[in-house]
Amino acid sequence: MTDRLRTKRLLKIWIIILVAAGLLGYAAFQAEALYLGPRINIDSPTSGISTSTSLITISGSASNISYLSLNGEKIFTDEQGIFKESILLSYGYNIVTVSATDRFGRKVTKSLQLIYK
Repeated sequence: MTDRLRTKRLLKIWIIILVAAGLLGYAAFQAEALYLGPRINIDSPTSGISTSTSLITISGSASNISYLSLNGEKIFTDEQGIFKESILLSYGYNIVTVSATDRFGRKVTKSLQLIYK
């Protein structure tokens, strides 16, 4: 084998390896939603607080979701996955529930316990 043929062969092998590595990396990145599932992060308010106002704003972020609800009512996120919704609290003890479902049907729920005095 001449040096020129050997160089061509090595170049082809390296190109195949780089393309395969790129495809595997892309597949792993796209599979993130599959193995992580839906995620909810509630920034405000924190669970267990007491408030003297009946109108309170629930804010946070969600990722890998296809459906998001606050106390059973559908809410929406912006392009970055951030949500912000205001609700009225009943006098006394309140439980606020945020639920998310992903495209594979997996569901995650977070609850806040709030007291309106």
